[in-house]
Amino acid sequence: MNVRPKEKQLMNYLSAYLNDPKLNVWHLMILTALLSLGYQQRDWSSIKVCRSRIMMLSHINTLPTYHKYFKELQNLGYIKYKPSYHPGCRSEVELNKKRLSQM
Repeated sequence: MNVRPKEKQLMNYLSAYLNDPKLNVWHLMILTALLSLGYQQRDWSSIKVCRSRIMMLSHINTLPTYHKYFKELQNLGYIKYKPSYHPGCRSEVELNKKRLSQM
């Protein structure tokens, strides 16, 4: 089976996430949404995001749930969030590659 480098990288991220017992279904859904956006943008180093898109892709319907698990992913070191306070610019999320190599 011939797997392209981007798909292999995607599978490496997913495997690492699935093997961490600290992550629950809501963490995994947010991470999967971020991976999907990164794949569409062809860049995992700096994923352009907006809250409504992440919530839609992750099937999270309430703001408190979204904020709780998004913040926990930051605290666990899986993502680094760079907010944009400019209405014309989207915020960015970086996936922490060091965190993946520690698992």
